[in-house]
Amino acid sequence: MSKREAFLEAACKENVEDFLRFVQLHKDKTEPFDVEEVVQEMPRDQRQTLWRNLASLLQEVLHESPPERWEEGRGEGMEVELAADPKHAMTVVDGVTLVAAVSLKVLQDGDTYSVLLEIAHKLHDVLVSLPVSEAPLQLRIHTLCEAWWKKGLKEKEKFGRTAILISLQKSFILKKPGVEIQRVWSLHDVLLSLDYASEDNKQIIDLLLQCFHSPVYIRNDDGKRFLVFLFSWNIHFIWVIHGTIKNQLEFYSKTMMTHITEIYFRAWKKAIGDFLDQIESTCIQDFMQNAIFLHRTSPVHAKVRQIVSYVHARKGCHKVDKMLYNLYKPILWKALSAPNFEVRANATFLFTEAFPVHDPDQNNKNIDEAIQKQLDTAMGLLNDPHPTVRSTATLGVCKILAKCWELLPPTVIADFLKKLVTDLAVDSSSPDVRCSVFKCLAIVLDNALSHPLLEKLLPTLKYSLHDTSEKVRIAFLDMLIKVKAVRAAKFWDVCNMDHLLARLAIDSHSVSKRIVDLLFKSFFPVNDSEREWCCRCITLIQMNPIAARKFYLYAHKHTAPTNIIKLMLAIRRVLNSCIQADLSEMNDSNKENSAAEPLLGKDTSVMARLLEVVVILWRSVEKALKQHEEAQKYTFAKFGNVMAKYFQTFEDEQCTVPLIQLASFMPAAAVPTFSCGVLSRLRRMDPGAAPAQFSQLLDCMCSWGHAADILELVTDWLAEALPKQGEKGNTNRKVRIQETVEAKPDLALAYLEHLFSRTSTREKVLALGERPLKQLHSVLGNWRSVLYTHLSATTKDPKTPSVETALKVLMYHGRLGAHLQHHSSEGRDYLLSLENVAAWVAERVLPFLTKHPSHGDEEEEGDLARSEPLAAQITESFLTVCRDVLLVGLGDETLKGQILRLCSLTLLSDAGYLCIPAVLLILKEVADSYVPEDINQAQENQEDPAAVILGVVANIFQKIIELLARRVRKEPEEGKQLCQSAVPGLTDFLQVAQTWDTAPLSGVFATLFAVIVVEKRHLLQKITHPEEVMTSESLEDMPPLSNILLSVILKSPSVTRAFLTEVVSSLDSEAICSLHELTAVLHVLVVIKHAGQSKAGLKSAATSVQQQLHKHAVMSADGTDIQRVIYESSVKALNEILDF
Repeated sequence: MSKREAFLEAACKENVEDFLRFVQLHKDKTEPFDVEEVVQEMPRDQRQTLWRNLASLLQEVLHESPPERWEEGRGEGMEVELAADPKHAMTVVDGVTLVAAVSLKVLQDGDTYSVLLEIAHKLHDVLVSLPVSEAPLQLRIHTLCEAWWKKGLKEKEKFGRTAILISLQKSFILKKPGVEIQRVWSLHDVLLSLDYASEDNKQIIDLLLQCFHSPVYIRNDDGKRFLVFLFSWNIHFIWVIHGTIKNQLEFYSKTMMTHITEIYFRAWKKAIGDFLDQIESTCIQDFMQNAIFLHRTSPVHAKVRQIVSYVHARKGCHKVDKMLYNLYKPILWKALSAPNFEVRANATFLFTEAFPVHDPDQNNKNIDEAIQKQLDTAMGLLNDPHPTVRSTATLGVCKILAKCWELLPPTVIADFLKKLVTDLAVDSSSPDVRCSVFKCLAIVLDNALSHPLLEKLLPTLKYSLHDTSEKVRIAFLDMLIKVKAVRAAKFWDVCNMDHLLARLAIDSHSVSKRIVDLLFKSFFPVNDSEREWCCRCITLIQMNPIAARKFYLYAHKHTAPTNIIKLMLAIRRVLNSCIQADLSEMNDSNKENSAAEPLLGKDTSVMARLLEVVVILWRSVEKALKQHEEAQKYTFAKFGNVMAKYFQTFEDEQCTVPLIQLASFMPAAAVPTFSCGVLSRLRRMDPGAAPAQFSQLLDCMCSWGHAADILELVTDWLAEALPKQGEKGNTNRKVRIQETVEAKPDLALAYLEHLFSRTSTREKVLALGERPLKQLHSVLGNWRSVLYTHLSATTKDPKTPSVETALKVLMYHGRLGAHLQHHSSEGRDYLLSLENVAAWVAERVLPFLTKHPSHGDEEEEGDLARSEPLAAQITESFLTVCRDVLLVGLGDETLKGQILRLCSLTLLSDAGYLCIPAVLLILKEVADSYVPEDINQAQENQEDPAAVILGVVANIFQKIIELLARRVRKEPEEGKQLCQSAVPGLTDFLQVAQTWDTAPLSGVFATLFAVIVVEKRHLLQKITHPEEVMTSESLEDMPPLSNILLSVILKSPSVTRAFLTEVVSSLDSEAICSLHELTAVLHVLVVIKHAGQSKAGLKSAATSVQQQLHKHAVMSADGTDIQRVIYESSVKALNEILDF
């Protein structure tokens, strides 16, 4: 029996196992059996018989095991009959699909395939209901449907529709959908057979729109072709596509926008007839209108403009020019004269970018007239009253000049450039316009034909280098750099060198680095000899020494570190030639030195500037030197050889400063003569020395690794300055002061300030370890006894250190503790030290703020008058240190609690009000260390430490307001001064408090509201004549405390809103109900109204007042004249607020 006959006989239910075996043989690459070959060899009648047998087999298999039950049958895992086994059924379907696909390939014209069509229908039904898990079988049937469509057989529409539907679905599911997108594109003609209006195709339409959401489709070449094709599928589908894309514009990246723009343009190019008109009117013109009318701040404005600019860039083609002319004609020219400046500016951008907008079908004469009219329009836009339009027109005109220079009449070019250079470049009304001129002239410079004319015009702009606006100066310099790059003119002819150097000396980083870029080759010609570098350096110093420092500060950005080091060594040779120090080097380089010496002469100031240049250059390549050990050693050796001679020769102070800095860059061994005497100089320093006299010496000591010696010197001075109690402490120190030198505590503190205020020196000191720092911390802490001595002493002891010094020591003790706490990895020893100081202040200092009963002793009263301000000063100084510790996040719950306890005790003292400004700063930092959301979660737990601490903060704030009110009442002038001193702290604290809308900090605004109402109510109650009734309209009309509190509240809109929220809450709770109180509230609201703050909150508060005020209408009519007048003035004020 032949293979054909055996295969034909197997294709039935009885021999289904044989059939499946044949299919398996076909799939096995090692077997020679090929189903396609067998089917191809079959005569037509055998093929028909094969198809009938397979149709019958398929019918029976699907009847016994329908596809709907395949998934559940597999899930049950029970034994089933072979025929009903889903796996067996799927294997049979797979085999039938294979034979059907092969049969399609060998099908010839004229063949009857009705039975094959019946099989295809059955397989199509299987495909529709196939479980997702059966991807391989789905793919084979899907491929069969695709092949049926491409073969163009009967009912191909049905199979093609299913094929493209499944391909679309899979393209959104697969991780790598490239192949599936390719299949979608190959099936795109299927869509032409579908009815767009039919409900049956809604699923496909939704999938097609989803393609425009998919970045994979938009970026893929086949996907892009498919999306372009969709614009030509149905004319009604175009506006749906356009709407979908517009909704997504905000979320497209710039790269995606480029692809989207290309899709639109390709769709327009391929469109004809009605489709072309629809794309132009619905899509392109819509984008044009949006580009004109959208606000520039809109998130999609730049993307719409990108689409339109893409079309503009393709001008020059007849079809594009015609389209632009037709689409812009009804909208662009009106927009150029619109009342809204943004519309005019947007239209100006499009007009100048699309220039010339003309009808290519007209004759040359008409085109020339249209272009001339557009040039006149452009000139008119340069005169627009709004600077944004003028700036945009400047950009557009410069683009036109750069693009069309050779096509424009010379008179037009001259008119445009004169307008830009002589008028807009000095437009005093707008720095943006002036900036635009210089930015855009750089565009014109790209056209070489513009250079001769600009060479004559640009020198008139030289004073723009000194423009008051930094961005204008930057734009001018960028233009000069462009002039230099394209060689349009000599930049020093445009702007004098002296002007450039003067601006370099004083201007910002952004301007200075551009001037250096411009001048670098002039003063550092890297291709010339090192002698020439030095000559240029000296010339620059002589022209402008400050500019020279700036120039060499940025020089390392324009050349290699090697050249910087070469220049340093070349300057060294020049300096050597002046002092005749290095004879051997002079003999080797006699010629160079003999040329350098006359140039430099004996000018000490020039030599000092050269030394400064070396310092600046060394600092710029310090990191590079550390990475190249040999170069570093060589540089150290070269400069180390001459440093002693330099110090000996250059004794002038302006030379000494850079020399010391140079010494700090080198190891101490490289400068032994100098390094040996630095510590002695620091010891002998005058107590009142300025930081400039010792700061560099301290830097040297730290850079040489001698920070420990400085720290010990400081510790010794501070310890010796303390009043002696028995023998001196430690006698085993490493460094001992041999000479008899007085203790200098003020100088010791100045040294400490310098060491800890700079990152580099602070790191060196903290790296010494805990022992020496802890010893210093302990000595600083002992100075509290000096403060207490001053507090309790009745007479001044000249041997006791001054109060000012002791207060500084107190603050340095806290600051050093903070540094050590931050630097230590574990424990809270230094926070505990801070808590001990707080306890000391509470126990030993605060009693001096409490007034004891007087016994008429004048001397005792005098002592109290001296001690009270000092006690307040000590407390304030310590609270300032605590504020700093909290500010850097070092305070834990325990420390915060101790500090707040001290604040409470301070305010309870008789003169505690003196410390209110410092206490407010503490409250601000404590409140700011918590997040409202975290506290809200812990609200139910009343014992939560954070909630407790914030409750204390609110209570202390209430006490502060009460104290301020009392001082204003008892001592009005002193009270006002106290309130003014509290304003910064109040402002900061309320800014933090307004972020809380829940207890306990929400009560802060209740406190403020209550005190303001009470103070104003008190004034209203004192009125004795109706004529005295006046509504407060400004802060000056309010009582003293209310005036200051409201001024603080009105500084911030957010704080004002929080305050008004509290006003509404208090009114709604009916806590405010009397006529005087309601009137006081209205006076406050009127003041807020005149400040122009929070209209919504103001009206809400006024509405709440209105609900309460109407209750007093009858009482006021029956009451006294004063009550009636107060009521009437309140109603009038209320109406004004409600109408606001």
